[in-house]
Amino acid sequence: MANKSAVPRVSKFQPNISGMDGQHMHNEILLGLPRAESVVLFPYLEHVPMPTHHVLHEAGQTIMHGHFINSGLASVLNLMKDGKSVEVGLAGKEGFIGLPLIVGLSTSPTRVVAQVGGSAFRIRASDLKQVLRQCPKLQQELNRFAQTMAMQATQVAACNRLHEVEERLARWLLMSQDRLGGNRVPLTQEFLAHMLGTRRASVTVAAGILQRAGLIKYTRGEVDVVNRPELEDASCECYQSMVVQSGNWKKESKV
Repeated sequence: MANKSAVPRVSKFQPNISGMDGQHMHNEILLGLPRAESVVLFPYLEHVPMPTHHVLHEAGQTIMHGHFINSGLASVLNLMKDGKSVEVGLAGKEGFIGLPLIVGLSTSPTRVVAQVGGSAFRIRASDLKQVLRQCPKLQQELNRFAQTMAMQATQVAACNRLHEVEERLARWLLMSQDRLGGNRVPLTQEFLAHMLGTRRASVTVAAGILQRAGLIKYTRGEVDVVNRPELEDASCECYQSMVVQSGNWKKESKV
């Protein structure tokens, strides 16, 4: 599933700090920083492509870089000894990959892989450690995002145990759409099965149920969300719980 051989080309990112109009920047953590912290952080950032299936960091290995996701989706995967995996977290332009770094750790028990290709702003682990000493707002926002991901992991664990596959699929599609924008989610059934921790046949049945209800349209390699309000109704309670909690934390961060 992971393409470890793909080495993204990088380019130094030099944003218009005085303007901060976000023309080429979509990461919400970076866009929300005060100018004084942007001046400190931005020179350390490299803009990198994030090809589909590219591994951002591997379980048990040293995390060399942190990644502020700019577009696309990154999946946090829990790996079993038999090679099976299940998604325990999902991050897009709202987030950051490499959270162990912010508490002084250098490895993670999870693999993070680009599920939908996009781009990221990358920073070396050693540089992030230095920058955080000068950027309290960045430290706060990364801590809040770490809490969001922890909440997401516990909710997903409960969801995978208690809810039907079609409910979980609806929840996952809504989460992906929130981060990607638009109505199209470019994914195969095989990859969806990995994400949901179930068999591909079960995903086929679940997608068929949602499609016959007129909520999605599935073609090879992508899902179109046709009726979002009814897809929300078809989802389990977990989606709304995560939206509400994340919204509450965002409100608190503005106080």
